Order: sequence, then C-alpha cells, then structure tokens
Amino acid sequence: MGQAAISVTGLSKRFGTVMALDSVDFEVPPGTVLGLLGPNGAGKTTAIRILTTIVRPSAGHAEVLGHDVVREAATVRVLIGLAGQYAAVDSNLTGRENLRMIGRLTHVRRSRIRARAAELLEQFDLTTAGERPVRTYSGGMRRRLDVAAALVPDAPVLFLDEPTTGLDPHSRNALWDMIRHLVDGGTTVLLTTQYLEEADQLAHRVVVIDRGRVIADDTPARLKAHLGSAVIEFDMGKAERALWAAELLRGHFAESPRTDASRVRLASRDGSRQLLDVLRLLDAHGLVPITVAVREASLDDVFLQLTGDRS
Repeated sequence: MGQAAISVTGLSKRFGTVMALDSVDFEVPPGTVLGLLGPNGAGKTTAIRILTTIVRPSAGHAEVLGHDVVREAATVRVLIGLAGQYAAVDSNLTGRENLRMIGRLTHVRRSRIRARAAELLEQFDLTTAGERPVRTYSGGMRRRLDVAAALVPDAPVLFLDEPTTGLDPHSRNALWDMIRHLVDGGTTVLLTTQYLEEADQLAHRVVVIDRGRVIADDTPARLKAHLGSAVIEFDMGKAERALWAAELLRGHFAESPRTDASRVRLASRDGSRQLLDVLRLLDAHGLVPITVAVREASLDDVFLQLTGDRS
C-alpha cells in the first residue's frame, strides 16, 4: 500500500484535567473521505486542530502526506485546506476579493491568484455573486464560499469541520456534490459532521470517537451490517409507554431496545419475523403501538448503539 494521506498514532491531548483525545489511531488513504463522528465534546474538533497545526498534541504522532504536524508544521500548512464550523470570510469584501486575499495570504503565485479565484467561483456556482459583498449572501452561499476559500491553495488534503451545519437541504446536497467532485480529482478529505446521513453518503470509512477514544473504525456498510440488517421502530404515543415497552422487550432479543421520547428502536437480523414476536409480546401486556415500521439500518442507528442516546 502507498503512503497514507493522513496518519494518526497514539494521539492524545489534555486540557488541564480534561483528556480531549486519548491514544487515537487512524489512517486516511489518498483520494478518499474519512468521516470523523462522535457526540458533542468527543474530541473531533480537537483532532482537526492538531492535524491542521493549530494545537500541539500532548502525546502521540500525526502526519499529513508524510510530514509531521509538529516538527514540519510550516510544510503541512502548505499542503492543507481548512473549512471550520463558522465562515471565515470577510463580510465587507466581495466573494472574489475574499478569494484573492486568501490567495495572497497563502502565498499562491501572484500570476495564478486571479485565475484561481475565477475557477473556484465558477466551480461553486458563485460567479455572479462574486462581485457582491459577502454580507448580501445567503447562508448556503457563504458556506460554499468558505469551502472555496479553503481550496484556494489547491491543497491535496482538505479538512472540513461540520461544513454543512445550518445549510438548507438543497445547499447541503450541492456541497456534497462538490466534495465528491474534489475527491474524484484526487483530494483527500477528513470530514466531521453532526449529520449521519452525510457520512453515509460521502465517507469511504468512518471513525467514531467517544470521550476522546476511538470506539469504531470501519466502512459505513460494515458498521451497519454489524448492527443488523434492519431496525424495527414503533411509536407508543407517550414516553412512559415507550419505556415500559422497551423494558418488556429487554432480554428477549439479541440487541437491547433503545428509546427516543415515545419511539422504540430494536436492531434485528430478521426484521419481519422478529416484528411478529415483538407485537405478540407487547399485545400480551396490553400495549399497542400507534405506528410500526421495519427499515434498513442507518448510521444513525449505529451511532446510537455505539455512543448511547447522548447528544
């Protein structure tokens, strides 16, 4: 196998008494997307900040395209692009002016800056809007410009920290298409996201972090297959009835049921057949669901199974 685009070994970061990352290991092959998932506060953004040379690790080792993020930080910065959770563009400048300014700050050749800005405005469907101040942009346009800004140096490795937060579904889908296009062209992407569907759509591999530790590392398909082929989901109408139903089902099946307000979810490897057993057991105790569904397992189900119901 060739050299990994991103390599992380035993990476740890302590802030006072808080261990934000605890011996984290993972690799990202070139030209692929890694989805880095976890509950709020799990350590995802800390990992991004270390890999982009913003924060120094307390222990461990990380490389980007073979360059150490601590000892060769200046080299790493030339090789990466970063789009954080919040737009980093100047609202008073036009879109085109923002991209040209970033080109100068990242030492893109002066003869290349104008052409690169024009390319990115076209690629992100912002050519017309590029002459307007960014303060007049919609949220989706600002987010697209922010990702475009991360690409000005034409970096081979791109870090996207929750890039679609706050976007409407249309803008989110458009950004997904842009990310796929970049990866098809050879760009490596490390993506953190709160949207499990996003990781399912984009990631070749998923790493789940909880309390600073890696608790899963596999393809989305294998993670879902490990959970089961289907999920039985039913609505009991009230939270207390859902808790009662879950308690009745607990111990009768291979997986434990999980509740979310009035809904109960149960992973299953034989959804339709197991559904009959579930309904018989509930009926024997006078419990009748309002709605019942059997569906394919999703990354949302995997995430909840791994990390629990914490947000």
